[in-house]
Amino acid sequence: MADMKNSDARTSPEKTTRNSRVLIVDDSAIVRQVLQAQLARQPGIEVVGTAADPIAAREKILALSPDCVVLDIEMPRMDGLTFLRKLMKFHPVPTIICSSITPRGCALALECLEAGALEVVSKPGGNFSVGDVAARLGELVRAALHAPMPRASSISRPTSVIDIPEKPSERLSTTHGEKPALTSALRASIAAGLPNPVFRPGLSDRLIAIGTSTGGTEALRTVLSALPAETPPILMVQHMPEGFTKAFADRLNSLCRIRVKEAEDGDPVLAGCALLAPGSRHMRLVRDGGPACGKWIVRVADGPRVLRHKPSVEVLFESCAQYAGNRAMGIIMTGMGNDGAAALLSMRKAGAVTVGQDEQSCIVYGMPREAALCGALQLVSPLDRIAKHIADFTNGALTAQAA
Repeated sequence: MADMKNSDARTSPEKTTRNSRVLIVDDSAIVRQVLQAQLARQPGIEVVGTAADPIAAREKILALSPDCVVLDIEMPRMDGLTFLRKLMKFHPVPTIICSSITPRGCALALECLEAGALEVVSKPGGNFSVGDVAARLGELVRAALHAPMPRASSISRPTSVIDIPEKPSERLSTTHGEKPALTSALRASIAAGLPNPVFRPGLSDRLIAIGTSTGGTEALRTVLSALPAETPPILMVQHMPEGFTKAFADRLNSLCRIRVKEAEDGDPVLAGCALLAPGSRHMRLVRDGGPACGKWIVRVADGPRVLRHKPSVEVLFESCAQYAGNRAMGIIMTGMGNDGAAALLSMRKAGAVTVGQDEQSCIVYGMPREAALCGALQLVSPLDRIAKHIADFTNGALTAQAA
């Protein structure tokens, strides 16, 4: 792999019109055949080769200069994670992980994202048909043609926490890295459904909703790890297969001062906690007991895909517009397509603060672009400033402007 150093074939301006050239690496001959056949029939894609293991893939990458690689994780001679790390170091190529949903597969897939992989896609099987997987892979392969050169992420190194000034009586008595525990009295007050809750640990009169897709795992890490434990509740949709979302939420929880968990139906929406929509389920914000009640919870349920996604950012944002209104902040970050754009406009019209990640810091400038085009954005921000906007919203320094 060392002789790959400093070689870069991804510099031609013709990428704006030519097909995206992909190499498929998987030890299963059947998987290689299926993915090759499915991708080859999609517009804008040329399958330039396949390889049964990373050693063979290394030679084909040097010879064929693909625009992206579809990579399995568990393979003979060298595992996919080790190969990816070498690839990112010596010859960066946008890489899409295609993995089985097993506890080990999910953990390794997250390590691949941390090592610089563009996205994770589940292998066909169970709830994921060949057609669904091929369609998602096709989108990613085409997007890889224009994606910035990948780099190893810093997910293991949380960014500095954003300071959100508060009154001394409202400051959490926790040290760095500790999670605030909910007292029995606080749980009782939440259960009572206060109509106008005061911001304090576990209970908030504000919330933040975040939607993201391709490149979003690193974007969420960047934002969430910079937030203090006192942050208002956060609801998140990250386009990710079923099974991977719990592992991702657990990973974020280990890095952040706030609590992060995969959402379950009926979970209360609490300050200092971020809920991640589970793969293959929609997540909605509701008022427990009806619109007049002050207690927010989430509903997690199956349903048809919305804008080709499940979970869908659109579903979450529409519910936030309905039930949170001007007490919400909506943030849309890196990702393909238009999921969430129209619903973010609904949030803005309902009085919410709305923010979109800027083009320069996006891996794929799709969802924020659509939100900007439809007038949904109050602010456009680089990724490393979004946590500061959340702090300003929390303190009341950032308020909504009319759409």
